[in-house]
Amino acid sequence: MEYIIVKWLHIVSSTFLFGTGIGSAFYLFFASLKREPLAVAFVARHVVKADWLFTATTVVFQPASGFYLAYLADIPVRSTWITASTALYLFAVGCWLPVARLQYRMRDAARRAVEDGSDLPPDYWRAFRIWIALGFPALFAFIAIFYLMVAKPL
Repeated sequence: MEYIIVKWLHIVSSTFLFGTGIGSAFYLFFASLKREPLAVAFVARHVVKADWLFTATTVVFQPASGFYLAYLADIPVRSTWITASTALYLFAVGCWLPVARLQYRMRDAARRAVEDGSDLPPDYWRAFRIWIALGFPALFAFIAIFYLMVAKPL
């Protein structure tokens, strides 16, 4: 029963991690394309909150629960699919850490634009481009992790 509970928590946690990432990216991306500082400030403020509430907690819980599941199932953590998943996970989290910082910069730049009654500044758009450049590799890494977790092909 312990295995089933931990597996369920692991799956729910991965859903929060992936869902929050995709949802936050979707809303911030399209709010940014509207180029309306008030909308961007609102969305970015909530994206930063979602990162702390969902992403940061699940980023910690996922490997803890995953390695515990491997222990409970007596699966060697040096199995190729676990090693590959771990490498992809570290890569994705390595992309997410600067993305989280960029989201703070984007939030603050949008808030200042609202306060000043100005357009989103060039600094916002620089951060936005880097945010996108880091987001896509992380997305594909998480998709590959889902595949490895389900198929265990290696």
